[in-house]
Amino acid sequence: METPGRERVPCDLLVSARVVLTQNQDREVLTDGAVAIMGRTIAAVGPAVDLRRDFAPARDLNLGESLLMPGLINAHTHASMTLLRGAADDLPLMDWLNTHIFPLEAKLSPELAHLGALLGCAEMLSFGTTAFLDMYLLERATARAARESGLRAVVGEVLFGFPSPAYRNMEEGLDLVRAMHEELGPSGRVRTAVMPHSLYTCPPELLTKSFALAEELDLLWHTHLAETISETARAQHEFHQYPVEYMLDLGLLSPRSTLAHVVFPTPDEIDILVSTGAHVVHCPESNMKLASGVSPIPDLLAAGVSLGLGTDGPCSNNNLNLFEEMGTAALLHKSEALDPTRITAQQVLDLATLGGAACLNQNGQGQNGLGSLAPGKVADFCALDLTAPNMMPLFDPVAQAVYAATGQEVRLTVVDGVVRYQDGRYTDIDFPLLIQEMDKVRDWVKRNRA
Repeated sequence: METPGRERVPCDLLVSARVVLTQNQDREVLTDGAVAIMGRTIAAVGPAVDLRRDFAPARDLNLGESLLMPGLINAHTHASMTLLRGAADDLPLMDWLNTHIFPLEAKLSPELAHLGALLGCAEMLSFGTTAFLDMYLLERATARAARESGLRAVVGEVLFGFPSPAYRNMEEGLDLVRAMHEELGPSGRVRTAVMPHSLYTCPPELLTKSFALAEELDLLWHTHLAETISETARAQHEFHQYPVEYMLDLGLLSPRSTLAHVVFPTPDEIDILVSTGAHVVHCPESNMKLASGVSPIPDLLAAGVSLGLGTDGPCSNNNLNLFEEMGTAALLHKSEALDPTRITAQQVLDLATLGGAACLNQNGQGQNGLGSLAPGKVADFCALDLTAPNMMPLFDPVAQAVYAATGQEVRLTVVDGVVRYQDGRYTDIDFPLLIQEMDKVRDWVKRNRA
């Protein structure tokens, strides 16, 4: 009901739901709540009755029996690898990479990379993911797919110490990163970052030059690190140091550094991660599938390491479903420690929202405000159907999102204040046409795989 004499403030969109899980500083959960959107920014969060009294929305979207929550943030993936989903399974990491994946990737075209990335974007939107950090080949194609689909992304051309389909040598690779930064700009919905692949594919010169470029351009720096026992042993053999220690000595660890996996850190290395402010992305399902090991995430959390959650690529997972990833993360560490209190649902949800925002260096306000529903933050959120059988009855919304939700309950995904996915339909993606293109993709993989 409007208050007599009180003028309602115009807004673009008002979304209300039975439950609003804010992930704000107080981890507030609202019953019969709403979010008011002006442009791409959240103007207000509160009881639906209050926001309808205060705001005059151009569009009023009442989701009824739904759980509204921040969009999930996939802090490490390779979206275009949807192309290779199921093409090489049940193999150890190095065999998987060197025998099966790298040979196929050497034949990749920009057109194929775009199709794979667009399919990945569609998958992520359908599972409530609103932002992702992506490292892969021919990343201009991924940037294009993110722009077309409406997703938020930080994309980076993967840098190797050998030629790739995108460049002939290290200097060309670094020049490509610089060119992508100039094309995408420093603060848009789709940005770039500097992404050397790993210690075992990049010589020290490339690692240090790439980090210097990240500092020069003020960009995120992202790499794989300490993913397997063999990688850790190799670092000890070649550098006489553990991987995190080696990175520190090269001057590569700072708050701009986001490290994927870090499965085998020593206690001293955990201290290094805390003191440098480097971020770590936990990828439990990929680590399990490749039998890489179990990262000591509860220990990292207890020490104060900045942590996010990622799916890794859809070829080593084999999906881009962060709801499933949250459930796996929660159960894995309880089981591994034989302790059901080892990690909580709230801690895991934090990894997939606020932690992911930190890993993308977008955990502030305004254009960098991701991970929670609060005034001034970017309007990125999703909603789950609470009438799904597995979502009833509802006692604890956080536990329901982590333990009960599968991702199939997502009925709405909003990025930058725009509805990008609702009730099985995409706003910006021609999904029927994309389905047809996947037949061509499958034929290409069959022709070219070993």
